[in-house]
Amino acid sequence: MLFHSPVFLFVFLPLVIFCYFCLRQFRPIGSGNTILLLFSYIFYLYGAAGFIVILLISTSFDYGFGLLMVRKPGQRRLWLTLSISLNVGLLAYFKYSNFLIGEVNALFTMAGYTPFDWLPVVLPIGISFFTFQKLSYIVDVYRKKVQPLTSFIDFAMYVAMFPQLVAGPIVRFGTIAGQLRSRIESWDGFYRGCLRFCWGLGKKVLVANACGRIADHIFQLGPEFVDTRLAWLGAVAYTLQIYFDFSAYSDMAIGLGALFGFKFPENFNRPYSSVSITDFWRRWHMSLSRWFRDYLYIPLGGNRYGLTRTCVNMGVVCLLCGLWHGAQWTFVIWGIYHGLFLIAERITGFREMTPDKLPLVRRGATLLVILLGWVLFRCDDMSRALDFYLAMFTITKLPVDYDLSLVLNHRDIFFTMVGAGVFFLPRDFSVFDLFFDTTPRRRLLWSALLILVVLPYCMALIVGTPMNPFIYYRF
Repeated sequence: MLFHSPVFLFVFLPLVIFCYFCLRQFRPIGSGNTILLLFSYIFYLYGAAGFIVILLISTSFDYGFGLLMVRKPGQRRLWLTLSISLNVGLLAYFKYSNFLIGEVNALFTMAGYTPFDWLPVVLPIGISFFTFQKLSYIVDVYRKKVQPLTSFIDFAMYVAMFPQLVAGPIVRFGTIAGQLRSRIESWDGFYRGCLRFCWGLGKKVLVANACGRIADHIFQLGPEFVDTRLAWLGAVAYTLQIYFDFSAYSDMAIGLGALFGFKFPENFNRPYSSVSITDFWRRWHMSLSRWFRDYLYIPLGGNRYGLTRTCVNMGVVCLLCGLWHGAQWTFVIWGIYHGLFLIAERITGFREMTPDKLPLVRRGATLLVILLGWVLFRCDDMSRALDFYLAMFTITKLPVDYDLSLVLNHRDIFFTMVGAGVFFLPRDFSVFDLFFDTTPRRRLLWSALLILVVLPYCMALIVGTPMNPFIYYRF
């Protein structure tokens, strides 16, 4: 179920809000979590009914492992090992088995052997995100940083909460533990949540989808039809699309959480204003970056054992980060690509330069590195990526494809140019802050513009155009 679909906006969301706030008036404290859990499972059933049993079983095991760590402390390492094995095993099977069997079959075919018969495995939506959340819970309980939840309802709701179940942000248990047990809903929080959700809805429907239509068409063209102009236009359009698409989902998830009294962590902080790749990863998909830092990089040794070991640890993290995004060589190479820049910045000390030193030059250079990396991320295979790079750096000029001319309409061009403004905004400026950090009159003006102009326009587009899923739904 997509956040910007009519079913979610006009049926599911009003129903869950009504049930949550009305039934809480007549039931004991704690029923709010039960209601949210019920609707979260309905949300998951709508899009992945065949995998709800896997979610339930894995949730039950991790709930039990957490309690066993307290009740049988002498066997804590055993329960940790079992939990990690279960979660990583499920993730590996569903996400990487097709890729591994495909590679093995390719080698068998080259060697003249008969390939394996294999029925492709379907990837459960959200498995990468809720797996990492459960791992953070079990590791933190093992480290005695948090106490395990005694209520299965609370734990299951933490794992399956519908606002961030499918595409994050990855909410660490320690961040939200107190809110699971007790939280305060308020009209002010509800109002802020509505604004944040509408803000994300506008980013997705207006900007991300406009950029996506251009990028999708260009990347689907054969290499013989892509000239220098189209290659760069496609790369820029996708660079904008993936940011506005994913940050829009995060905005909507944070807004939905605020409706029910939750405060989810921010996932983006103006990543395209970064002055280095290190700075970029401190600003892009921050919940994932911090997860890898705290649960992989630091346990591997972090930067405590010299420069060589530090670089190796960074390389391992970047490689696994690429694999986390998908079972394709392009994702692996994309992770290595970013890892090489991170290692180079660590060795040269470039990462230690203050942001005020040559800011425009460094922002431009960093953005170029990021943009070239997104080409790898977008292409289905290395051959296609190499063809696209060749088109970008070989001067050619071809006639514009007729179907592309239809995509390059005034509306999509306008919103793509609006989105491109993110490249030039100051590092510490947030457009959304205008709703709260200005004078009351201006706050009212911005809020009215969002609710009375942007929201109705988005609704009209939602009803009148095909649905475009969020990019990170497939991870």
